[in-house]
Amino acid sequence: MKLEHLTILLLLVFNLIPISFAQDDCVDALDCESSWVTLTEVEQEAVFEFAEEYKAFIHLARTELSFVREAIAFAEENGFEPLTTTSSLRPGSRIYEVNRDRTISLMVIGEEPLQNGFHVIGSHIDSPRLDLKGRPLYEDSEFALFQTNYHGGLKYHQWTNLPLALMGRVDKKDGTVVNVTIGLDADDPIFMIPELSPHVDRSRNSQTLGNFIEPEDLDPVVGHIPDTINDGDVVDQVLAYLGAEYGITRADLVSAELALVPAGAPRDMGFDRGLIAAYGQDDRLAAYISMRAVAEIATPQKTTMAFLVDNEEVGNRNNTGARSDHFADLLSRLLYAELGNDYREPLFRSALRNTRFISIDVNPGINPMNPGEWETGNAPKLGYGVNLKLYGQGNNANSEFVAWTRALLDDSGVPWQTATYRVGSAGGGTIGGEFSRQNIEVIDFGVPLLSIHTPFAVSSKIDVYNLYRAALAFYGFQE
Repeated sequence: MKLEHLTILLLLVFNLIPISFAQDDCVDALDCESSWVTLTEVEQEAVFEFAEEYKAFIHLARTELSFVREAIAFAEENGFEPLTTTSSLRPGSRIYEVNRDRTISLMVIGEEPLQNGFHVIGSHIDSPRLDLKGRPLYEDSEFALFQTNYHGGLKYHQWTNLPLALMGRVDKKDGTVVNVTIGLDADDPIFMIPELSPHVDRSRNSQTLGNFIEPEDLDPVVGHIPDTINDGDVVDQVLAYLGAEYGITRADLVSAELALVPAGAPRDMGFDRGLIAAYGQDDRLAAYISMRAVAEIATPQKTTMAFLVDNEEVGNRNNTGARSDHFADLLSRLLYAELGNDYREPLFRSALRNTRFISIDVNPGINPMNPGEWETGNAPKLGYGVNLKLYGQGNNANSEFVAWTRALLDDSGVPWQTATYRVGSAGGGTIGGEFSRQNIEVIDFGVPLLSIHTPFAVSSKIDVYNLYRAALAFYGFQE
């Protein structure tokens, strides 16, 4: 980001110059216009430049493993150091912690004691994709293919005839780790699940969309040329390539985490370039925002944290998901490092009770293809800012924390809206519930997308930017 744009942003966030993002009629009457309407030329330039930085990051960070690698590089470039047993916890100290290469936390130590609580923004860094099975490689009709399994909710037919990249890691028995990224560069090969042409599949036209392509049909072609040197077939040729290029065998694929993700780069959408079409915006959009924001905080009042976790799309499972004890363990370690022998369990529990936690996750916005799927009075619209998620049925933040959040956003000039699904017709979840169970004050919010859970979701650049401003305001909040 250019220095003049960063300066303008910080002045806007901390109310040192008038804020054109805010709309007086919107604050109390909820009579809002698109956030684009009130932007100055300089502000719009800052929005567009921020979007370019965001697109460049998520182009490479397409899985939780690649996100964490890119986040470590970002953290170290911004003065964060790995958390160790000797790490300084002085106000302003910048530290990061990685859990099994699939979860990362970036923290800036605050002026107040840790037992007074934290300000945490949590997001997930996994997205719907196709994972390779443990024994993926097979031959059919003289093609080599990979057997896959889906990760998260997706529409199967949307993953056919789509250029796919292969990303992940292979762990060998000797402890060697082989990182794999094939398909992102223009010179790389891609992989694809070929659909039948309309000339030969007329008999399937009467099938429902859900049955037209089934989960076991999602097997991409990965090779075509037989191994003529060794008088083998096309699978032998693929194994020979994997051995020569990566030093891995068929058995090594059993201890691999390899995923197929859309290969296309993030792109601007529309004549006005106001939208971003990109894979993985659920939820690496929010993860990038919270990471960027925490890196721009100097010495906060309360210790701030961007907590970025894996496996939300499959129910927060495993020791790298939000259901793990890793978050509580991390806070406990920090508190012990501060208190030493004065550490007591009630002090840790008090720190949890005093913590404010924002669970940021994107959600579907009103779609022009079928706007009737929403009850529009409680539906989020692209370009209208951060949306507070009011699910109902016992899943809301309590009213006092909603009011606190409204005040934070209004005082910072950040436009906001609300999001409630049509009753009984839709649903979704975030990582928020896992932390609310720990007696933490939690609220869910995010920004709306079009085409969520598809290979290319669509966000509004102004919403991305306003979510970033909201995160800055939360991290920099002074009691």
